Amino acid sequence: MLQEFKDFIAKGNVMDLAVGIIIGAAFTAIVNSLVSDMINPVIGLVLGGVDFTNMYVVLSGTVPADAGLDVARASDAAIFAYGAFITACINFFIIAFVVFMLVKAVNRLKSIAEAPDEIAPEVKTGPSQLDVLLQIRDSLAKK
Repeated sequence: MLQEFKDFIAKGNVMDLAVGIIIGAAFTAIVNSLVSDMINPVIGLVLGGVDFTNMYVVLSGTVPADAGLDVARASDAAIFAYGAFITACINFFIIAFVVFMLVKAVNRLKSIAEAPDEIAPEVKTGPSQLDVLLQIRDSLAKK
C-alpha cells in the first residue's frame, strides 16, 4: 500500500495540483493587496474619502464610535460588514478575470501546438528521396 501511495504522489497530476494550490495562495495575497491598497482607496476617494473596507452597520450591541472593523468584530456586537463583503466580491472578480485570461492563453498555446502547420508551413529544403530516385532512373534510362 505504501508503494501505491508513492506512485500516486509521483503522478504528474498530483504535483501539478500542489503547485497550483501554492501559486493560488500566493496570487490571492497579491490580489488582496491590490484590492485593499490600490482599488479601495480609489473607491474611497470617489465616495468622498470614506474608508471602504471599514464600512459596517451595527445590528445589535454597542461598538465604540468610529471604531474600525477589527474593533467591531472583537466586540460582542453583531455587525453587518458590507464593506468587507464588497471587498471580497472585488477580489473574486479580479481573480476570476485573471484565471479566465490564463485559461484563454493556455488554450491558445494548445491550439498552436496542435496545429503547427497552419502557423509555420513546412519549408522544402531540397528534393525528396523520391525525386532523387526518379532523377537517377531517368538519367539511367537515357544511357
